[in-house]
Amino acid sequence: MSQQLNNTSELVKEYFAHETSLVDANAEIGAGTKIWHFSHIMGNCKIGERCNIGQNVVVSPNVVLGSNVKVQNNVSIYTGVTCDDDVFLGPSMVFTNVINPRSAINRKDQYAKTHVGKGASIGANATIVCGHDIGEYAFIGAGAVVTKNVPAYALLVGNPAKQIGWVGEYGHRLVFDKNNKAVCPESGQEYQFKNNQVTRIK
Repeated sequence: MSQQLNNTSELVKEYFAHETSLVDANAEIGAGTKIWHFSHIMGNCKIGERCNIGQNVVVSPNVVLGSNVKVQNNVSIYTGVTCDDDVFLGPSMVFTNVINPRSAINRKDQYAKTHVGKGASIGANATIVCGHDIGEYAFIGAGAVVTKNVPAYALLVGNPAKQIGWVGEYGHRLVFDKNNKAVCPESGQEYQFKNNQVTRIK
């Protein structure tokens, strides 16, 4: 079914929400976004345009998702998480938002923030321990457990996650030559490695 973005009468944007999903009041949802079976979009979150929210997903209050974010099945995005445009969240990956949770102690005022940069991908069943930033176009392998900040374009795998290389914007591993330059085999984009950082130069 097609629904309005929010209560802003002068601006009408359409999105799709499956009849089994639940969208709370004051959730802001951009045009072209699709919300699928049994998902719950909670109030005061913001979801950009052309996002795809898979089955059995929870988006908590104050979460911010950019445009064209792909959220696969069984992902819970908790308060404190923000994702820039073009982020991919793989099936059943996990965010946390409290460092030392205890059932008997209310720590809702201690939520740690996690930011996922533009174009980053987080693989199936990976866990992102809260309070860490994922750099733009980083690639977190399936099942990895991230316990520290991740540089832009970094490739991480394992538990705890360790960096094993670099990837370009198309997700291919970058191989740097003697001049510390690499070319993406699919796009032809060029990258430079300098001061332990990767930047796209062309």
